[in-house]
Amino acid sequence: MSTSARRLSCLALLAGLIAAGMAPGLAQAAQRIKEVAAVQGVRSNQLMGYGLVIGLDGTGDQTAQVPFAAQGVSSMLQQMGITVPPGTPMQLKNIAAVLVTAQLPAFAQPGQQIDVSVSSIGNAKSLRGGTLIVTPLKGADGEVYAVAQGGLIVGGAGASAGGSKVQINHLSGGRVPQGATVERAVPTPLSQGDSIQLDLNAADFNTARAVAAAINTAKGAGVAQAVDGRVVRVRAPQDMNDRVSFLADIENLPLELAKPAAKVVLNPRTGSIVMNQAVSLAPCAVAHGSLSVTINSTPVISQPNPLAGGNTVVSEKADISIAQQGGSLIQLPASAQLSDVVKALNALGATPQDLLAILQAMKAAGALQADLEVI
Repeated sequence: MSTSARRLSCLALLAGLIAAGMAPGLAQAAQRIKEVAAVQGVRSNQLMGYGLVIGLDGTGDQTAQVPFAAQGVSSMLQQMGITVPPGTPMQLKNIAAVLVTAQLPAFAQPGQQIDVSVSSIGNAKSLRGGTLIVTPLKGADGEVYAVAQGGLIVGGAGASAGGSKVQINHLSGGRVPQGATVERAVPTPLSQGDSIQLDLNAADFNTARAVAAAINTAKGAGVAQAVDGRVVRVRAPQDMNDRVSFLADIENLPLELAKPAAKVVLNPRTGSIVMNQAVSLAPCAVAHGSLSVTINSTPVISQPNPLAGGNTVVSEKADISIAQQGGSLIQLPASAQLSDVVKALNALGATPQDLLAILQAMKAAGALQADLEVI
């Protein structure tokens, strides 16, 4: 791809993903309440446990450098009635100490199975082909909510010999699908009280008002009340069957939301720039150029004559050059549509890294009608 093509395509992906659906006269699809809010208390819970993976092909932990792996094996053997004398050297290259994590879904009941993620915490080279042995998974309160065990699926491969190594993807982590069995359910406040609370994903007074209005229109005046920009309180039936049906109805109610606040998100590490549909430009003029400084250092050796009695001296010769790329002043017209903003910025012929500085300067000059957020 040529340089000019790269410049013109610096925001082509942005235009294709966002601006294509923002043409004048194209209606925006309405959102549902379930996409902007969640019922308070209906959430997943994080579980974590320490375990061992066995059956590795010599790619496990080096127990001399990972002492807790040997301690874990000793504890496991003691539970099975096998006592290992203290101080016994253990060379366990087929075992790896791992950390097991899982998400306990809302309303999960004992006997149901969930997926678990397994990650090495030692210096194991690979977990491929290993089996996770019984590992209790605890919640934030220290109680055991699930027990994990099973064969690992590692999405990678590797081989090494004679100091050479080939590896595909990551080998020190994997998953066990349906590898944990739920042992305890987490109570939820869904059935408590005569009302439920909807928590918005983002604080916005307009969205809270729209959610309350949609519920009142469908279920009757006064059923929902917007408490603030994040919370909507809703009166719900006392009977659990009726309450579930009530929630199913209000979750699918459509919302006609106003245009969101204009925002531009910048990522200086990757040069990514993302704008939403509300971004607009005021008339402005922009000049862009680049300045490069090149420094070359060349060693120079000064050798004295054989009878001069001097010493050999090594010095450096530095060549410094400065190149400045000219940039003409470009006038950008007022742009109300996102597609026009993309075209105007592409006209600058700047790379995404340059646009990071240009957008900040345009914001400081008052020409960019949007909030800048750096992540």
